[in-house]
Amino acid sequence: MTGPIPVVIDCDPGVDDAIALLLAFASPELDLRAVLTVAGNVDLPLVTENACKVRELAGRAEVPVFAGCPGPLIGPRMKGKYSGAGGLGGTLLPAPARGAEAAHAVDRLIALAREAAGEGRGLTLCTLGPLTNVALALRHSPDIASGIARIVMMGGAFGVGGNRSPTSEFNVLADPHAAEIVFGAGVPIVMAPLDLTFQALATPRRVAALRAMGGRITATAAELITFYDRNDPARYGEPGGPLHDPTVIGWVLRPDLFNSRPAHVGVELAGTRSYGQTVGDFFALTGRPPNAEVLARLDAEGFFALLWQRLAAL
Repeated sequence: MTGPIPVVIDCDPGVDDAIALLLAFASPELDLRAVLTVAGNVDLPLVTENACKVRELAGRAEVPVFAGCPGPLIGPRMKGKYSGAGGLGGTLLPAPARGAEAAHAVDRLIALAREAAGEGRGLTLCTLGPLTNVALALRHSPDIASGIARIVMMGGAFGVGGNRSPTSEFNVLADPHAAEIVFGAGVPIVMAPLDLTFQALATPRRVAALRAMGGRITATAAELITFYDRNDPARYGEPGGPLHDPTVIGWVLRPDLFNSRPAHVGVELAGTRSYGQTVGDFFALTGRPPNAEVLARLDAEGFFALLWQRLAAL
């Protein structure tokens, strides 16, 4: 079956979520059926408002937004560190003419997955934040696995260490029990860990090229990304901020820009020093079959060319 790819995005905007959403809104290859929100970078009301603001900026008011879970399955809420108190740095986005829908994101995901199964085309579920909504949907209605062609997730870390603890990446650490449920659900997973996303570095040179394109969207995106610059060349190799979440949409659009390796991935739920760590068996040492395709290398120049071109076209 041909035609646009049925896509649902679950996110917690967040600067890099906002750039990922703009990329998705700008891509006609995607049949974007809904944007779901989950507490993550900031609290649920703010991430939901931010998703609606980005939708307004993109001129895509027809795409519905559904608010989801306000916190993790177990344990305290964890907030992001790099997107500012409101989630979008200091950038002012247009007030949305349309807010979120009344239905809960988990209920809507269940309905959308069943609809896609009935069409004979599974959803590509792109997750850019904690996996709470997805885990609850799969636990409540395990039949929806047949309606999800793949989960493409930004999350986890292996050889590069974590970004919110020495071992753990934020999206998984914010709800590790949810991540463990998702890894065990039997749905095909494509995983963009920090090992991959650190290669998507929005350097000052790349951001200057984006600004030079002119236009309202590119100027706003450049302002967002400039706020997001970590100024940590000791870790990333040069100045800039890694655009984690857009790599998920980038893979859906251009998987040829990436390479990967299979692994069985689980989440550490007990260790006091490694809580929330993703543990990957890349060499079949446990005898467990792979449950994820782990993205490992990125053609960064090709990725940023795609991203900047799409933002300029909005």
